[in-house]
Amino acid sequence: MEAGSVANTLLSGACVLFTLGMFSTGLSDLRHMRMTRRVDNVQFLPFLTTDVNNLSWLSYGILKGDGTLIVVNTVGAVLQTLYILVYLHYCPRKTATLLGVLLLGFGYFWLLVPNIEARLQQLGLFCSVFTISMYLSPLTDLAKVIQTKSTQSLSFSLTIATLLTSASWTLYGFQLRDPYIMVPNFPGILTSFIRLWLFWKYPQEQDRNYQLLQT
Repeated sequence: MEAGSVANTLLSGACVLFTLGMFSTGLSDLRHMRMTRRVDNVQFLPFLTTDVNNLSWLSYGILKGDGTLIVVNTVGAVLQTLYILVYLHYCPRKTATLLGVLLLGFGYFWLLVPNIEARLQQLGLFCSVFTISMYLSPLTDLAKVIQTKSTQSLSFSLTIATLLTSASWTLYGFQLRDPYIMVPNFPGILTSFIRLWLFWKYPQEQDRNYQLLQT
């Protein structure tokens, strides 16, 4: 087996492994909802946006014939749909929003854009913009961390998972010379480094000690 082929296989495997690891972080929210039978502070929007993102990239992978995109986003869509179904079981008022978003997206890309090449380009652009917005959305939370000087609201494991995932997909997109994959994952690297810097500047152990002193 050629060295290039081995490198391609390893990079594809890294994308699958790191991305599924990032998706599995929602299992803690799933466990919380099942144990308490309430949604409490669990947010619905991240489940919905990630599911739409997975379904969009899955469609892009099918049109492109990319097995790595298909495997990752099939599993991701199943997991996010499971999270959504459990959430809706304990908070059913979100059902109309979910169905509306999914039907609108399906109707546009698969019915109103019949040309496969045009559909691939538009879907790739949509996936890119959507992924960039997902990576940049936590910036408001990061501003709050700086204001409060506390990283208690941040997840270190999720930060590492996001860094590894975005870096592997950036390299994968560079390897395929696909800007729709490469470009939108680069902001994930930047925001992950910003979070790591915040963890270094405001250690969570220091936050706990500060809270104990205040009480």
